[in-house]
Amino acid sequence: MYIELLSLLYQLFSKIRKEGLISIEADIEEPKKSALFSKAPSVLKNHHALDFICDNFKVIVTANIPPHELDNLMEIETETLHHEEMIAPHNITKVSDSLPGLGIVAAVLGVVITMQFVDSPPAVLGHKIGAALVGTFIGILLCYGFVGPMATNLENKAQESHEYLQVIKVAIVAFIGGSAPQMAVEFGRRAIPSIEKPSFSELEKALRGQK
Repeated sequence: MYIELLSLLYQLFSKIRKEGLISIEADIEEPKKSALFSKAPSVLKNHHALDFICDNFKVIVTANIPPHELDNLMEIETETLHHEEMIAPHNITKVSDSLPGLGIVAAVLGVVITMQFVDSPPAVLGHKIGAALVGTFIGILLCYGFVGPMATNLENKAQESHEYLQVIKVAIVAFIGGSAPQMAVEFGRRAIPSIEKPSFSELEKALRGQK
């Protein structure tokens, strides 16, 4: 995934270096028809990343923006997107946190109902109390077995998306700051989390195939 992204950025940087900024205008205006973007299907499927790349290159093409201002502009966008993506997991987490409480309420109501049968045989009382405890069981099961993990999964995906955009930001700012295409994508590689980071040799081999 990251190899495709860095290879695409390298091709864009190289084209700009050789032919000028205007040379990528057609690519960023219609990326789905671009020969460069077609080599990175994972980027084309990621509409946030695709828009992020194209929109920021449009800014670079149309305005002579200094690297530090571009960095601030991209940081604002990444933080805004990350905030939006975190809304759903935060709300689901709140629902998850409330489920054990609802389970306790169900158990208490069950016990209240059971008190009506206090003079019944033990078998009947056992059945009523067991039914009351089912409410607690369901609340805890939903919280820690389903809803909680769902919120954590969404939060992890939001964090992965944020990290992906950070890699793009670092590479583009480095290139606009004067770094050579290969050095700019190396800046991007350093921003990749270690668990997914390709080695220097792996990236170099991929870029050599683009030349």
